[in-house]
Amino acid sequence: MSSGVLVTGGTGFLGQALLQKLLVSGRCPLIAAVRRNKTNFPAEVRVEWVNELGSTTDWTACLQEVGVVIHCAARVHVMEEETADPLLEYRTVNVQGTLALAGQAAKAGVRRFVYISSIKVNGEHTASYISFHAEDIPAPEDAYGISKLEAEQGLFALARNTGMEVVIIRPPLVYGPGVKGNFASMVRWVRKGMPLPLGAVHNKRSLVALENLVDFIALCADPERSPRAANEVFLISDGEDVSTTELLRKVANAYNVSPRLLPVPANWIQTVSRLLGKRAVADRLLGSLLIDSSKARDLLGWKPLVSMDEQLKMMALHDTRI
Repeated sequence: MSSGVLVTGGTGFLGQALLQKLLVSGRCPLIAAVRRNKTNFPAEVRVEWVNELGSTTDWTACLQEVGVVIHCAARVHVMEEETADPLLEYRTVNVQGTLALAGQAAKAGVRRFVYISSIKVNGEHTASYISFHAEDIPAPEDAYGISKLEAEQGLFALARNTGMEVVIIRPPLVYGPGVKGNFASMVRWVRKGMPLPLGAVHNKRSLVALENLVDFIALCADPERSPRAANEVFLISDGEDVSTTELLRKVANAYNVSPRLLPVPANWIQTVSRLLGKRAVADRLLGSLLIDSSKARDLLGWKPLVSMDEQLKMMALHDTRI
């Protein structure tokens, strides 16, 4: 049986870190599927160029000598969608593209397909004392979450029909060295000493450090180490749930700056955000989203490699080097 590992999205935030993790752990051969030319991969990684992700994508070259596929590539969630039919766009890449790859993988004899989904399959928020569980009935609320759920459903149907093992991983917000998007913006605000009206937020949110996520993915990508992961869904987090206020203070501590957090009541922030058309941003800053990742510990014996403070310190060290 082939022992190679194919990682899609090899140039992305998660894909790059995952390839490095697999290299360190001695997993070879490694194949990175990328949608743009990039020459700074380690010599041990075979790079295959893939033009687009969709129903007609040909994965033949990528799947040579591959026993495990880790599918990280996706049309990612954006805060302000600009396309006329976002669900169609998400389905083209996240559903049709995923199932085209998985179908060809099964025909090529791939043993296990690890799919990086999203906690958005479960929903957008929880109460501050109730957690999402892997066994919960999915309740996605936006086009991205719907597309991820449909891909999951298609993968499990394929697993039943072909015997290829499928592992679904639904992470919440991922942070770590090289992070971009809203988390990177938040870090910049803190580093610049900007006054933020977030000093009295009492929500609770689960996050996952990049270091912890890639470690868990690597475990699930090794069928010999994780036979019980086959055809399972996992929610994964650091196990340290924090409020937005607590998170900002941890970021400030990692970067050795003093946070300027103003204790503005949450209902005031919500009102202003609605008036400015930024309700979705406020919901993420003020709302709770808790996940229970005990299944990963109980079924696979996994535990986080690093704490939140340790990962934030790694981010700060990374930022001082670039």
